[in-house]
Amino acid sequence: MPEELLKPLFEQYTGQQLAELLELPSSGSNRRYFRLKGGNLSLIGVLGNNLEENRAFIYLSKHFREKGLRVPAVLAISQDEFCYLQEDLGDKILFNLVTEGRESGIYSPIETERLCRTIEQLPRLQFQGAKGLDWDRCMYKAFDGRMVDFDLNYFKYCFLKATGLEFNEVLLQEDFEKLKADLLKDQGNTFMHRDFQARNVLFQDNEPWFIDFQGGRRGPIYYDVASFVWQARSRFPEQLKQKLIQSYLRALRTYQEVDDEQFHARLRLFVLFRTLQVLGAYGFRGYFEKKPHFLASVPYALANLRALLQTPFTDYPHLNDILLQLTQMPQFNEVPQDRRLEVQIYSFAYKKGIPADNTGNGGGYVFDCRSINNPGKYEHYRQFNGMDPEVIKFLEDDGEVNTFLESVYKLTDAHVQRFIERKFTHLQVCFGCTGGQHRSVYCAEHLGQYLSHKYNVKVTVTHRELNIEKML
Repeated sequence: MPEELLKPLFEQYTGQQLAELLELPSSGSNRRYFRLKGGNLSLIGVLGNNLEENRAFIYLSKHFREKGLRVPAVLAISQDEFCYLQEDLGDKILFNLVTEGRESGIYSPIETERLCRTIEQLPRLQFQGAKGLDWDRCMYKAFDGRMVDFDLNYFKYCFLKATGLEFNEVLLQEDFEKLKADLLKDQGNTFMHRDFQARNVLFQDNEPWFIDFQGGRRGPIYYDVASFVWQARSRFPEQLKQKLIQSYLRALRTYQEVDDEQFHARLRLFVLFRTLQVLGAYGFRGYFEKKPHFLASVPYALANLRALLQTPFTDYPHLNDILLQLTQMPQFNEVPQDRRLEVQIYSFAYKKGIPADNTGNGGGYVFDCRSINNPGKYEHYRQFNGMDPEVIKFLEDDGEVNTFLESVYKLTDAHVQRFIERKFTHLQVCFGCTGGQHRSVYCAEHLGQYLSHKYNVKVTVTHRELNIEKML
């Protein structure tokens, strides 16, 4: 019984009688957490049946606090080390503090500031935390080849095989070996949290505190960035992802020089690897432990994967092909209860009529692009359309299209934000011009890119007269 284990430890440490013991919610861990109260004191009691894990957390907590990092202090430890007390940092878990943004797709300035503040502190944990750290006292010493193998096999056996998708084991293993070699380049002597995500950050006095770092080890900086920014359930819009990465890079430059191009290339590789590891975890918890919450999260992880695969991983051809097939499997095509706003954007020629709204919702916008200087009146541009560099340069050099789209963005911003708040599911925006080839195509493309980067919405762009339809 928890009370039998934690009560004597609490009373011996505090000198107060235990008045209240409340178990706190847990996620994927087998560790159990309790809030213990007595007198005017409140502490957190931890029961862990993995002795090595307990010892790692206790050591790391002491080391990090000596380095001035914000982590909970361990206050008392039972003789057998299977339970201990740590300071109570409160209930302001970052994951809960950004619930509104996660559900609506629009992260408020306060939510964005908290997320940026958190990732700005990550380099301190990675670099300051590594100074003088005895890696032998970590549960795992380093992110090494065996760790990569564990996670890739976790994905293969706990998720991929459970889906029933056919694949060539030999070819997949060859790609796994190439991926492992690439991941293990440029290791560095930095601390890797290993589960750096919003559920493991607590806010106290408007500052982030880090918890659940017992699985940390020496490892590359990119893994934790990928874990935080591409956390499946958070569904950060692309614009927010880039803002978080820039916040991290500004803080990182305090500790080392940064080549932006190289950083983003390495990060992309770790986003792939972390996504595979997450799918493995979801598969194990869902398919084998029968916890439906984890299976419900799979489509969110595959949405990240779908976006990532827009640029193929040509160095791992069989893996790339398998992942593409996974993202197209019917059971993963729909995110459960995904009622995000879908914005359908059309380009068209007025002489062929305005596109019909087949959803039955009506409303939206029809913008007339014929006031913009028309490249189609010049022979040279008639062979091109609004997605070709020649037309893009013509329109942008002329400048009228920029002023036009600024007004369009303001109008659609207001509409999209209100529709998201009211949980509407559809908005149609149409751009018309003379032939539906140049100006309207350019404007439809740019509005699609603008909205898909700024909001967590589904965007489809259809160029009716060009017979092109795509999802952004």
